[in-house]
Amino acid sequence: MTTLYYSHPDFLKHNTGVGHPECADRLRFIERAVTQAQPAGLVRIQPVVGADIAAKLGLIHTPAMLEQVFNSFPQTGQAYLDADTVISPGSKAAALLAVSAVCDAVDKVCSGEANNAFCAVRPPGHHAEPSRSMGFCVFNNIAIAAEYARTQRQLDRVAIVDFDVHHGNGTQAAFVQQPNIMYVSSHQWPHYPGSGQSSETGLGNIVNLPLAAGTTGDLLRRLYSQQVFPALRRFNPQLLLISAGFDGHRLDPLADLRLETDDYVWLTQQLMAVAADCCQGRIVSVLEGGYHLQALADCVTAHVSQLCLVAQS
Repeated sequence: MTTLYYSHPDFLKHNTGVGHPECADRLRFIERAVTQAQPAGLVRIQPVVGADIAAKLGLIHTPAMLEQVFNSFPQTGQAYLDADTVISPGSKAAALLAVSAVCDAVDKVCSGEANNAFCAVRPPGHHAEPSRSMGFCVFNNIAIAAEYARTQRQLDRVAIVDFDVHHGNGTQAAFVQQPNIMYVSSHQWPHYPGSGQSSETGLGNIVNLPLAAGTTGDLLRRLYSQQVFPALRRFNPQLLLISAGFDGHRLDPLADLRLETDDYVWLTQQLMAVAADCCQGRIVSVLEGGYHLQALADCVTAHVSQLCLVAQS
């Protein structure tokens, strides 16, 4: 069995402009680090945009939102979907490939073709709400993957764990009234986008862990052990999705948590243990944030290497 690694050259063509933190160098650094590490069991896949892409987008996003976004992709130069979300002529292909990658990963993991998958995609997705793009995110890749798993793979229980340093407001908004999908987020608070307080629980399917600036891995590990892993096991998902943002690293310029690469290794190991107990190890992990290039590359490589360990066992 294998770990699938989704990437595509067109992800580099999403041009956010000089100085934007969500830049193509993020994937270049990741690619270089993963190639050097050569984790055993890793199988590379280039996603393909299928004829059903509109239906996949429509699983989460409103027709008005999709029309607005597609009308906004520029022929030349750059355009803005909001103050932070820049798009270029190459952004359309990148955004559609990102959605295609996560859905294909769901298909292959659920069918048993692979143990798990990591999608090295951009633009990221977890801030994109059903009715608007925002926060560097065009379409909500992870939310589409979850709804695709629920409706197309007929899964009754899908869990999403989001350890990006920013709360995934878009993912929460998509599923706040959907009890078949559990959303768990740990994030710095108060911080962008301003949502994610512990009182936001949806129908009991939302778990938010707001973390104060300066939080270290010791507290993160304790909170996950006390709250997240027991809640996940009670929910007993048939598929575990991960919004894998690594901007909680102490070197990241966009936030103020004090996590280390080893903390992400531990998180990955523990989530793999939950998946082994609940859903035959089935995990699809999707890149979100992480803006210190070397720290991001180190964390992703460590995360993917852990995913590959199950393929070797």
